[in-house]
Amino acid sequence: MNTRFRLTLALSAAAIALPAHAQQASTGTEAPTAHHGDSAEAKPQKQAFTTGVAKGRDLLDSAISASSIDEEQIQKIGTRSIAEVLGNMPGIRAETAGTDGLTAVTIRGLPMAADGSKFLQIQEDGLPVLEFGDIHFASTTAFLRTDLSLSQVQAIRGGSASTFASNSPGGLVNFLSKTGEEDGGTLQLSSGIDHELGRADFNYGGHLSKTVRFNVGGFYRQGEGPRATGYDAFKGGQIKLNVTKTFGNGYVRLYGKYLDDREPNYAMVPVAVRGTNADPTYSTIPGFDPRKDTLYSRYKSSILALDGNNNVTNLDLREGNRSKVASIGLEAQFDIAGWTFSNRMRYAAISGTYNESSSMALLPAAALAPVFAGPGATLRYATGPDAGKTIANPATLNGNGLLMYGLEIHSDLEKLDNFTNDFRGSRVWNVGEGKLTTTAGFYASSQAMVQNLHLINDVFDIAPGGNSAYVDVLTAGGVPVTQGGVLAYGIRGTAAFRRRYDLQYRVFAPYGSVNYQIGALSVGGSLRYDFGKVSGTLYGADLGGNRVGVAPVDMNRDGAISPPERSVAVLPLSQPGLADYSYKYASYSIGVNYRIAEPLSVFARYSRGARASAERLFFSPAVNPDSGALTDPAMAYGPVKQAEAGVKFRKDGVTLFATGFWASTTDKNLQIGADASGGTVVLQIDRDYSAKGVELEGLFEHGPLSLRLGATYTKAKIDADKADKTLVGNTPRHQPDLIFQATPQFEVKRFTIGTNLIGTTSSFAQDGNLLKQPGYTIVSPFVQVRPVKGLQIGLNVYNVFDKLAFVSVNSAAIPASGVVTAQTLNGRTVTASVRFSF
Repeated sequence: MNTRFRLTLALSAAAIALPAHAQQASTGTEAPTAHHGDSAEAKPQKQAFTTGVAKGRDLLDSAISASSIDEEQIQKIGTRSIAEVLGNMPGIRAETAGTDGLTAVTIRGLPMAADGSKFLQIQEDGLPVLEFGDIHFASTTAFLRTDLSLSQVQAIRGGSASTFASNSPGGLVNFLSKTGEEDGGTLQLSSGIDHELGRADFNYGGHLSKTVRFNVGGFYRQGEGPRATGYDAFKGGQIKLNVTKTFGNGYVRLYGKYLDDREPNYAMVPVAVRGTNADPTYSTIPGFDPRKDTLYSRYKSSILALDGNNNVTNLDLREGNRSKVASIGLEAQFDIAGWTFSNRMRYAAISGTYNESSSMALLPAAALAPVFAGPGATLRYATGPDAGKTIANPATLNGNGLLMYGLEIHSDLEKLDNFTNDFRGSRVWNVGEGKLTTTAGFYASSQAMVQNLHLINDVFDIAPGGNSAYVDVLTAGGVPVTQGGVLAYGIRGTAAFRRRYDLQYRVFAPYGSVNYQIGALSVGGSLRYDFGKVSGTLYGADLGGNRVGVAPVDMNRDGAISPPERSVAVLPLSQPGLADYSYKYASYSIGVNYRIAEPLSVFARYSRGARASAERLFFSPAVNPDSGALTDPAMAYGPVKQAEAGVKFRKDGVTLFATGFWASTTDKNLQIGADASGGTVVLQIDRDYSAKGVELEGLFEHGPLSLRLGATYTKAKIDADKADKTLVGNTPRHQPDLIFQATPQFEVKRFTIGTNLIGTTSSFAQDGNLLKQPGYTIVSPFVQVRPVKGLQIGLNVYNVFDKLAFVSVNSAAIPASGVVTAQTLNGRTVTASVRFSF
């Protein structure tokens, strides 16, 4: 499906998070689900806010800070990236380049020391997608997709999130599915106008009888995508189904999902930088535009590696980041003898692959050859249309004269299966002149983590249009020191990071809450106690002892051992390390809310939660590999303390929430960073952080005009660092003072026009606080036209001004070469759509 549906239509683009305001009514037996009709004037009731709380109620009566965004608004955002949806919600900082395999998400200034979402739990229909959000090369966002079956995304920041879910001290984000309350369906076809990507979405829901209803939806997409790869880098889709049976006092719902989708990994690419560290100027290098180009290529389609049993296999790098999920779940809720009992249960079989072309060093081609093959060394193409041809003039190669001393990161995510169950009971009691709400529950989960990790050194050129190719390096005598562009089947000269994990995590957590409301005053608290058990085996020479991690292997089966085959990184399968430890910790949250008047309330809350460590704890001094025990029990989890106070106002089309916050945490992690020359380094970190700031969220409506606003001002710092005390007092990397969103919009029955703005101020590229990473404002206009009932045509223009915007810069200072690697946002991307409702 490399074809474009070149629709000459009119639009859809971006909206920021809707303040979860008047729609947050009290929940009954079952919360209603949003329905989106043809007319802009039809605004049915939104889904009650139920995420991270005991019982849904109007936010002006709740001591929490929360937001929601529905499927209709996501259509306007003009993206299908989960992380970009999250980045449109106040308080949440999301680093993504437009796809979901390599993302980093955090909240309220909590550290983003690595990828994933360590302090923020991401849920689907009330249960976690993965128990841990920062599993290496398996970000939670990779196993979620948005489509027309999505009803709403709800987010709670801080507050009771730490006590109503495990491993969620910073907050919760919940992706909620439609459940068939409204009869009817939607079909949407969309296509890139300036890029090759076609997509079909559908959703249909309705009633099979008065008490049985269903919803089914999904999508399929295929195409090269907004950046050049030379092949269909996007391919796949998902289907979701649920069936609900209602009774006089409750309901039972069965639901399932199948996802099999691949997308490219828009990771670090080369960019030029000049000026000073404090005032740098970034630009594209000759022949390569990071907004439109990638290091993926039709001529770098595969690479040899070893599987988990040290057998030779051929990796298909075109798979990029592939995600596979098959899940089935059961949800039930009943009112019995004054109590409301609910249970959510789901089993998910999850697997996938992760591929990233990264950099060990970016060098002039003429300088790279002698580094690895001595004086007089030469270069020749190993793949592509010029395979076997000598590169006669390396200095002019592709107009930039550069070669990448590369690092291919590949992880087989063999098994990330999980089972989760959350049971709770709640009752409202009349006590004196007020109402006392009590809740008690029990949560249990099991999370598998089986992963086979490779890091392979190679050499390739930097070419536009998906045309990069592997390059062989030869000595002056013509002897190759590479094999098909591979310099080492591992990290050259070491056995590091050739690893296999086979781990099992079990979590059990009783929890409860009380809330007393009398008149305008509400006072409440909640408590959770987590018990965790970690077991399994690990393989890798990094575990130490006498484990041997390299061996000669005839990778290409030609009967000879070439230089790269002499020291292949292998797993010491006969010498496993162990994982065997337990942990426990308590979380609590207390809050007070006072409704001063009908349109105005104030609240305050203090919380303490924690986040258990996942597999990043291993292959470090934190675990004894022979016994599997922790060397320091405190390493098992990181506590997070938060205080917040806010004011909420809602009247006559004006909604305004403002919350001041303070947070502190300890983070023990593995961080991939860079030194001053731009070389990749891996840091074992053990730090204390703190952050304070203010969140603002507003919605202003007057007739057909509306304006949504969101902004978060944060001051964060490193309070302590056991490895490098010179970092104490510095601002954590990638932490801007201000992140913001704004969506002005004009909407009438026949059309909607508006634009979405998202942006950040500048930050530091690394924790040393030398090189500045520039801020940006991305402007994305949209228009939707509804010429007749049941038809909507739209056009989204993401990044209309084609801004060169940086997610991450991988250098501590401007290197002498004047070239760094960076992760960037997509450039101008135009997408047209046609939507039929029936």
